[in-house]
Amino acid sequence: MRTLVLGGTHHVGRAVVEAALDRGHDVVTLNRGTSGVATPGVDARVADRLARDEVATALGDDTFDAVVDTWSWAPAAVRDSAALLSGRAGHYTYVSSRSVYTWPPVAGSDESAPVVDGDADSTDAVDYAAAKRGGELAAVAEFDGPVALLRAGLILGPYEIVGRLPFWLERIARGGRVPAPGPSDRPLQLVDARDVADWVVDQRPVGTYNTVSRPGQTTIGELLSECVRVTGSDAELVWLSPEVVEASGVEPWTELPIWTPPTGDLAPLHDCDTSRALAAGLTCRPVADTVTATWGWLQREGVRVTREDRPPTGMDVAAEQRLWRAAGLSD
Repeated sequence: MRTLVLGGTHHVGRAVVEAALDRGHDVVTLNRGTSGVATPGVDARVADRLARDEVATALGDDTFDAVVDTWSWAPAAVRDSAALLSGRAGHYTYVSSRSVYTWPPVAGSDESAPVVDGDADSTDAVDYAAAKRGGELAAVAEFDGPVALLRAGLILGPYEIVGRLPFWLERIARGGRVPAPGPSDRPLQLVDARDVADWVVDQRPVGTYNTVSRPGQTTIGELLSECVRVTGSDAELVWLSPEVVEASGVEPWTELPIWTPPTGDLAPLHDCDTSRALAAGLTCRPVADTVTATWGWLQREGVRVTREDRPPTGMDVAAEQRLWRAAGLSD
C-alpha cells in the first residue's frame, strides 16, 4: 500500500502516518515543513498547499492507494489537491468537523442535519465552519474516486495541538485543589486520534460520518480522575455545579476545555448520533488509554505546540479565582 498524508506532522495526521507505517505502507507526506514532527521512515515532501504549482511539483507523477487530507484552512487547497490526485489515487479521506452543522446543534442529530454554506473555491479561512464545509464540497467535486468525509467531534489523544486534554493534565499535575466542572457524571463524547487513524488506514470508509464515540462513552469525572491517576498528582478535584460555573463567567469548552453544561446550546456537542460510523467499523478505546498516552507524549516530547490560529485553551489563575468566589470558597 502507498499512502499519501496531506499534513502528517500533528495530531490526526501524525497518527495516520504512524498507523500506516505500522502496517508496512509506503508513506508520503506533504506539508509546509515548518512545524510538527517528521516521522522517521516517511518520504516527506514540502509545498505550500495554497500554491497549486508547488503541490504539483512535489507530487510529480506519483500514484497512491489512499490519500488522507487533514487541511483546516482555505477550501481551495483541498480543491487543488483533490483535482491533482484524481486518476492517481484509489481513495480520498477528508477530515472535516462537526462544526459544519448549523448552529446551534441538535441533540441526537445524525449526518442528515443541516449544514452551513461553503464554497469549494474559497481562499478564505476566517470562518472555520464554512472552510471545513468548503473542503468537503471540494473533495467530492474534484476527486474522481471514493471519498470519505469524516465530520470529527472532539478529537483527543497524543499530538493534540488545540490543547484541551493537555491543559487538564498539566493543571492537575501541578496539584492542589482543582475546580472541576460538574456534575461528575456529565457524559462526554470524544474520539482518540489513533482510533480515527486506524479506521481510515484499515478500512477506508466511503461516505459521510459523524466521527466520534457514542454519547456517554465516558464522563468528565472519569476523564479528570484518570488525569489525577496518570500524573501521580496530589490534586483534589472540587466539583462545581453548572450553576456555579455560569455565575463565575468562566466559559465552558474554551476556558474549561472538553466540558459543556448539560443544558443550553453547547450541550449537544456531546450528544450526536454516531451509529453510522460505528456500524462502518469505527472503534473507540477507553478514555484511560487516551489519557495515559497523552501524558506519556507530553512527558516524552516536552513543550507542546498549539494551533497558531486559535487563542490559548484553558483557564488562567484569574479564571480559577472567579470559580472559587462563585462557589463561596477561598482560593
